[in-house]
Amino acid sequence: MTHWISLLFRVLAALVLGQTLFYKFSAAPESVFIFQTLGMEPIGRLGSGIAELLTVVLLLIPRTSWLGGIIGIGIMLGAVLSHIFVLGIAVMGDHGLLFCLALFTMFACAGVVFLERKRIPFLS
Repeated sequence: MTHWISLLFRVLAALVLGQTLFYKFSAAPESVFIFQTLGMEPIGRLGSGIAELLTVVLLLIPRTSWLGGIIGIGIMLGAVLSHIFVLGIAVMGDHGLLFCLALFTMFACAGVVFLERKRIPFLS
């Protein structure tokens, strides 16, 4: 049962992270606005897109899913804190959707790390 729950968390986190890649790499207005507000446009937008792409790949490979989970937690923690301290919960009239997706993804990645903790080399 643990395997299936982990797989669900991995796929859901990868889907959310994966769908945001289009917005980051195509310079969608929302993405550009966020990273301009953070003072990190375009390097931050493209760098986070590359980090998220790597995270998606790591999450979907069973042997490395724990690492993808750890990196995903870090990325999403940055997003959540950016919303709380700089951007605000709602960005460009999204009613907090991006903030909620970041929280959801962070908790899904935490679930992956918890469920896959036996695979983590330095914890074994």
